[in-house]
Amino acid sequence: MTDNLVHLLPDAIANQIAAGEVIQRPASVVKELVENAIDSGASEIELLVKDSGKTLIQVRDNGCGMSETDARMSLERHATSKLRTADDLFALRTMGFRGEALASIVAVAHMEMKTRRTPDELGTRLVVEASEVKIQEPIAAPPGTSIAVRNLFFNVPARRNFLKSDTVEMRHIRDEYIRIALAHPEVRFDLHVNDRLDLALPAGKLRQRVVQVFGRKYDNLLVPIQEDTDVLSISGYVGKPEAARKSKVGQFFFINNRFIKSSYLHHAVTSAYDDLLPKESYPFYVIYLEIDPSRIDVNVHPTKQEIKFEDERLIYNYLKATIRHGLGRASIMPSIDFETDNPFSPSRTTITNTPQLPDDMEDPLPSRMNDDYQQPPPAGRGSGGASSARSSGTSQPKSEAARHASNVRNWEKLYEGLGEDTISRTEPSFIDFGDVATSNPELGELLPSRMSQEEDPENPAQQPQDRAPYQIHQRYIVSPIKSGWLLIDQRAAHQRILYEQFLKNLKDTPAASQQSMFPQTLELPHVDVGLMNGILPDLRLLGFDVEHFGGESFIIRGIPAAFAGHKNEKQLLEQLLEQYRNDVEVESDGHARLARALVRGAAIRRGQLLDAAEMRSLIDRLFACEQPQRAPNGRRCFIKYELDEVDRRFDS
Repeated sequence: MTDNLVHLLPDAIANQIAAGEVIQRPASVVKELVENAIDSGASEIELLVKDSGKTLIQVRDNGCGMSETDARMSLERHATSKLRTADDLFALRTMGFRGEALASIVAVAHMEMKTRRTPDELGTRLVVEASEVKIQEPIAAPPGTSIAVRNLFFNVPARRNFLKSDTVEMRHIRDEYIRIALAHPEVRFDLHVNDRLDLALPAGKLRQRVVQVFGRKYDNLLVPIQEDTDVLSISGYVGKPEAARKSKVGQFFFINNRFIKSSYLHHAVTSAYDDLLPKESYPFYVIYLEIDPSRIDVNVHPTKQEIKFEDERLIYNYLKATIRHGLGRASIMPSIDFETDNPFSPSRTTITNTPQLPDDMEDPLPSRMNDDYQQPPPAGRGSGGASSARSSGTSQPKSEAARHASNVRNWEKLYEGLGEDTISRTEPSFIDFGDVATSNPELGELLPSRMSQEEDPENPAQQPQDRAPYQIHQRYIVSPIKSGWLLIDQRAAHQRILYEQFLKNLKDTPAASQQSMFPQTLELPHVDVGLMNGILPDLRLLGFDVEHFGGESFIIRGIPAAFAGHKNEKQLLEQLLEQYRNDVEVESDGHARLARALVRGAAIRRGQLLDAAEMRSLIDRLFACEQPQRAPNGRRCFIKYELDEVDRRFDS
């Protein structure tokens, strides 16, 4: 007879398994401990972090505290003070309720707890390691609870090895801390990082809390929203179009003061803005929904950030209408004058506070190839255009010859200007194409045919046309080569050029800095201060002369010489920081991330007019790169078209 195979797991192993879902990184510990402090009724909460939570995470509060029995019981799985019956799941107002947090934490870390209730003379101290209580003793302690978690994942090395860099983990901790702070503006929060006060948020009103977290400039960008219905209550703030960003930073939904993620509700917000936002930008919002707990289900995921609604479509419509109403009261939505004979006339419909941004939705950062050019007006418009033709009548040519002549003139107008940029090249090339072809045979076939020396000089028929490259729709450059032509994406090509240039600056050749006549002060949201401090040494290599002035202030004394003449140095750094933050987890190499972030804003735009010399310079510099085939984001820089392929298509 064989032994039975099914058996119960020991509590320590079961807790480690549960910790895999509940405790994913140091930020998960912060979330669970701070939410417990909120549930205890605390009005002051202090968070201390060392080494991005890998060494220490400590939360101190002035809440109700626990008795000796409660303190010991709180370490057991499914031990909670929030529920008594199954019906309580549908009337939850607290942050936690599963009773898994502390049991999961002590399974993968060393924990010390000190707690005392206000009526008690002495409190309780517990020291726990890997779910085993080592010390339990009475202790003198202030009212409230203090929990210190050390050496997270000490007994799960695989999980510890998969943690990201200190910068990334600290960003996640700040995100969790700020979410809870926004949900409870009536509570004071203090954040200490490596024995230094990093963020102090005194108790106050919601608007004050938003400004404390995101900076003073948001004070004038907030639009209040408020709506009370029989189903739910909606309140909070949405941002004006000027507050929109290219990343999903600054978007918060709270259901009964619990932070949630909902792409469905996010769509309701974005649709409320209609055409007020540029393409691929995201609005800023901090929105609170109060709803009967019986109409929602928060018991969906251990992180409790996903919620199911009884009637999601109804909430969607209420939310969209409330935001549109708020924007309308702030004179941001289109306003219509109904007294005019034609109320829908474009001249009577005005949209205010709408940012005018280029196609890429961000102000272009200047570079050596990013001057502002004035594109000449299209040919054929004006007194001799279509309008004058219509004013002269609608008669058609009466003879076949007249109709043919009219068609010819129309075709000639279509091709007007195509030969104007065939300027002979007199300036020297930036690189020696012969050397490029020798060092990289694959590129030899792609060199512009005007540089090829293989044709027979005695046979003019074999000579390549010395024609300048030209643009198509101010987005692509056509450049003849020996076997056909290249179609070059001007923005992708310039990104590749700048990317390799910036990497060189970061590795061995620091860029020159252009000093400003008057230093400027840059005020950053607190969530970005740590990120900026982390990349300051690399920014100096790129030519930025920036210094942390203390708190949330940075002094800008100079910018890279390549950006000399930039009208808004603060905007330059803000855009760089946002792009770097969005790319921070893509790649482990910080230099590559920083170069890629700077390239995105510095490269020339699609739709920018280039003259022949600039196009030649761009082509020369592209093929001097180590990897000219693709831009840093993976987009192809050029496509090769063979004449043989074109011939086959005409013959088919």
